[in-house]
Amino acid sequence: MRAVVQRVSASSVVVDGKVTGKTQKGLMVLIGVEQGDTEKDGKYIADKVCGLRIFEDEDEKMNLSVKDVGGTILAVSQFTLLGDVRKGKRPSFTMAEEPEAANNLYMKTVDMMREQGLHVEEGVFRTHMDVEIHNSGPVTILLDSHKLF
Repeated sequence: MRAVVQRVSASSVVVDGKVTGKTQKGLMVLIGVEQGDTEKDGKYIADKVCGLRIFEDEDEKMNLSVKDVGGTILAVSQFTLLGDVRKGKRPSFTMAEEPEAANNLYMKTVDMMREQGLHVEEGVFRTHMDVEIHNSGPVTILLDSHKLF
């Protein structure tokens, strides 16, 4: 499972002209589910996201998590994080999980974040979304449950 985590001052998702999820100070998390991923992978991502110390403390050091600052999370499923462009220029998505299993694991991962006491809003699975991200810093962290990076 992969995730792109961005520290944001605001972010939102719009589907068919309607806002389906938004956050102010917090995290924008794009999540891709790979074939073979399990709840263990979801727990790894949820725990990392909720505990990432990427917000500044009073000494301007990144020592605080989204929980510490009272922030929220906007989570969006994004299979294109599994795009492989090592061969050619057109991405291959053969490693992305099939939609139903991917959505189930994505939802379980979001639930695991909520179980840690965080408010999590979402995009809409398998739709075209307009995503607005106000990356604060900018701060962007890449996570991979298989620890490839």
